[in-house]
Amino acid sequence: MKQISVKETIPQLWHKTRHRGWRWFVTFLLYMLMCGLAFVFLYPFLYMLVTSLKTNSDLNNFVVQWIPRTLFFKNYSLAAELMDYSTGLRNSLIITVLATIGQLISCSMAGYALARYKVPGGKAMFFIIILALIIPTQTIIIPEYLLYARMGWLNTYLPLIVPAFTGYGFKGALYIFIFRQFYLGLPKELEEAARVDGCGFIRTFIRIVFPVARSAYIVVLVLAMVWHWSNYYEPSLFLGNTEMQMLSMSLNNIKATLNLPPEQLDFLYQINDDNALNNATLMAGTLMVVIPIFIAFCFLQRQFIQGVERTGLTGE
Repeated sequence: MKQISVKETIPQLWHKTRHRGWRWFVTFLLYMLMCGLAFVFLYPFLYMLVTSLKTNSDLNNFVVQWIPRTLFFKNYSLAAELMDYSTGLRNSLIITVLATIGQLISCSMAGYALARYKVPGGKAMFFIIILALIIPTQTIIIPEYLLYARMGWLNTYLPLIVPAFTGYGFKGALYIFIFRQFYLGLPKELEEAARVDGCGFIRTFIRIVFPVARSAYIVVLVLAMVWHWSNYYEPSLFLGNTEMQMLSMSLNNIKATLNLPPEQLDFLYQINDDNALNNATLMAGTLMVVIPIFIAFCFLQRQFIQGVERTGLTGE
């Protein structure tokens, strides 16, 4: 039996220990880096949450930073009253749900047609779609406004919902691009087999393509849902009626009230110093706007991450 000398064993142990220690050191640095990046992204939400629970005296006390002395939940009821939260929530849900469904249907079919059917001018059409993606909305908002005014669509949901069913809408070009890239990676044998069995375009799309493209639908669903929910620019132009305002627009009510002189505020908003209307109320209203879409994303985050990997949006 071969004996191992001490001179041979000690260098090997030193090499293994040094390698293991270096690996732990690198792992520690990576975790520290990820914690730092996580804090950068979480800081606005933590600040918003902590500030929304502060009293007026805590806001004016520079010693109180992250831990309020008293949790003041009345900021949320006050913000909900000023925003008319139930009405804004209803309007946001109607616009977001209908516009998202419209873009899922129209953009998926447009992306499928661009990926599978070779028609004259197809590449030029796709180039125009990508061009529409990089053109700011503000540059074409005047002709859009004049068109919708002539059609009698102002102060209605139609300017925000109908374009979504045509593949235009908010960020529609990006959704078409996502679906097209996904469909290009699908094997054509599945669709050819369906056509042999007598399936037409609509039946093939619904029975074969739609179930396979679930990951792409989840990606577009999340993106469209977030962007329509937080959209402010177009609703502020097309929805002049206060009863039709979305939640993103209702924050202006709190901001406008904050700018009023104290003597013009209603007695309800200045019972005492701790109940006075302040920036904590504004942060509470902002958090109430974010919470619904945050809850929806929590249920869809795993499918969304998997969909991003499968649709090729990671650049790999």
